[in-house]
Amino acid sequence: MATLAHTAEPRRDNGVVRIVIADSHAMFRAAIKRLLRAEPGFQVIAEAGDGVEAIAVVREMRPQVVLLELELPRCSGLDALREICKASPPTRPLLLVDSIDDQQLIEALCLGARGVALKTTTTDLLFKSIRAVVAGEYWLERNRMPLLISALNHRLHFRAQDNCHNIFGLNPRELELVAAIVDGESARDIAEKVCLSEVTVRHQLTNIYRKLRVRNRAELLSFAMSHNLGGNGNGSHQPTAAMQARTAP
Repeated sequence: MATLAHTAEPRRDNGVVRIVIADSHAMFRAAIKRLLRAEPGFQVIAEAGDGVEAIAVVREMRPQVVLLELELPRCSGLDALREICKASPPTRPLLLVDSIDDQQLIEALCLGARGVALKTTTTDLLFKSIRAVVAGEYWLERNRMPLLISALNHRLHFRAQDNCHNIFGLNPRELELVAAIVDGESARDIAEKVCLSEVTVRHQLTNIYRKLRVRNRAELLSFAMSHNLGGNGNGSHQPTAAMQARTAP
């Protein structure tokens, strides 16, 4: 097992790019460290030989960039990436790999990777890739840009869903019930549709009322319409005839 090595104090804003190297090969880490140390503005503050160590050192040292191998022992690069991207202040992960397939690339980008550089890249391009991700950009081979766009769209879609869940405290099933209410369905209709008892559906609706701080179906409809939640199965939120009948004075 590789030994985690610290070479600096935790993060301070001094204009220097603080970097962690996470790779299973000690000789490769040493070679990259020598290259980076010779470049003005870069500082290698720590290194790790497996995924568990990578997570630990990022949490402790809070670097701006982590150069991350995918094939890490004990905890894969993708699993490490998932944890690293939860750190605050954020660390920008740059994958440094021998090769990567399209599925791995999409998953890595969706998890929060800011780019990919091949281990065979030139020193100049490696330095440029690090500076790019520090500047908030993404770094990727030109022929893989469509994958980047696809991954970012995927990430934005699920972030939007997560935001709704975080703001209103509703789980996916509860959001589905709200959408059904917006479409004018009764508790009995919903029960048949989702294969639950009517009593269970009414209990879940009561939980929704409590979470959204509304008192009844009419207030739930008003809240859902105001916050663009569900309806008509296609994202449209124009009142149906059933809704108009239920909300009319």
